[in-house]
Amino acid sequence: MSEHSMVNPHEPVPFGERLANSQAFSELFRNGMALVEETATYLDGPGRAESKQLGRAAALAYATESMRLTTRLMQIASWLLLHRAVKEGEMSLAQANQEKTKVKLSALDNHDPNNVEILPQQLRDLIDRAQKLRMQVRRLDQTIHTVPAEQAPSINPVEHQLGLLKAAFGRESA
Repeated sequence: MSEHSMVNPHEPVPFGERLANSQAFSELFRNGMALVEETATYLDGPGRAESKQLGRAAALAYATESMRLTTRLMQIASWLLLHRAVKEGEMSLAQANQEKTKVKLSALDNHDPNNVEILPQQLRDLIDRAQKLRMQVRRLDQTIHTVPAEQAPSINPVEHQLGLLKAAFGRESA
């Protein structure tokens, strides 16, 4: 049987699942995981050496902002891995939607711009790239997981009233 013969023309297209399976997601996944790896390599190598040469205020800013960067990237990586599981059929989009509530992709970034200015350039670049990646992931998340109004389950007022009557009288038919 072809895929087209199995599609119900009266059902909405599962856009979220298709987007999670798209080339755009695959590219975002590759870029996100590459940024995680690049950041880890920098922080464990050249970044560690650079941080030892900083003054007290800059070293404190480095420690604070590198921790925020690491946390942000781990949240992004968690989101990407959840949606890769959807792409690979390991979980449904509904399951990923439930699990993603544990992932914090906040819109606000609580870094101190004065701190960032005194950091080494490579760390500033990584912070900037991570912020851009987070915004891309947030947009994709909203697109994948937002149910259009026409697809949202609607409550039929008559069915609701019948349900209340059934519950009140303990009967199966009203």
